[in-house]
Amino acid sequence: MIVNAVILARGGSKGILGKNIIEFCGKPLLAWTIEQCLQAESVSGVWVSSDDEKILAVAEKYGAQLIERPAKISDDYATSESAWLHAVNYLEQRELTTDVLLAPQVTSPLRTSEDIEKAIVIFENEQLDSLFSASIAEDLYYWERAKDGQLSSVNYDYLNRKRRQDFQPQIIENGSFYLLKPDILKKENNRFGGEVGYSEMEFWKMFEIDELDDLRMCSSLMNEFLLEKV
Repeated sequence: MIVNAVILARGGSKGILGKNIIEFCGKPLLAWTIEQCLQAESVSGVWVSSDDEKILAVAEKYGAQLIERPAKISDDYATSESAWLHAVNYLEQRELTTDVLLAPQVTSPLRTSEDIEKAIVIFENEQLDSLFSASIAEDLYYWERAKDGQLSSVNYDYLNRKRRQDFQPQIIENGSFYLLKPDILKKENNRFGGEVGYSEMEFWKMFEIDELDDLRMCSSLMNEFLLEKV
């Protein structure tokens, strides 16, 4: 099974300017995801898709191969699926086989190559078509506010509140990475289709970087739990 990683890293970040290559724990943020993919033994190739020359230069420096992404699928309205499809077609045009696409998110650096390897094993053993990285929450109680301002509980009945040990665990799609077959992506124009599964990660690994406060928090978590392992 040939697994190719495609890392999306466009230049037009909003919350933090230059977010994808901002310094994070001693190296550009993008570098962490590249290195995690390169260290995963089951990953055959690591590609970075970007419309930005600086990002592509960083990607090349840290060992990734490059895909120059067209501007029309790099703006605020472009979907990740459109960029993954472009990458899949790019590889196919060069006669590079991809049985499974690994799609990690740059802004979720709190992962290891072991997380990726574990997911690939699950994907193959369970004969899946798509998979998402997940965090499990055993006692999160969700509420939502309707347009009229009324609050209502979402994942439990507040009038019949269960004990914590009786509460059904919630599977959270944490966005750290996805695995999917290219045929599913082409058919559904979606990261999910066919047999869907998940691979569990520690809960604290779900945090991602969108704002400066996130950067500081994730830096603390990286230093505390992962830096000695990567």
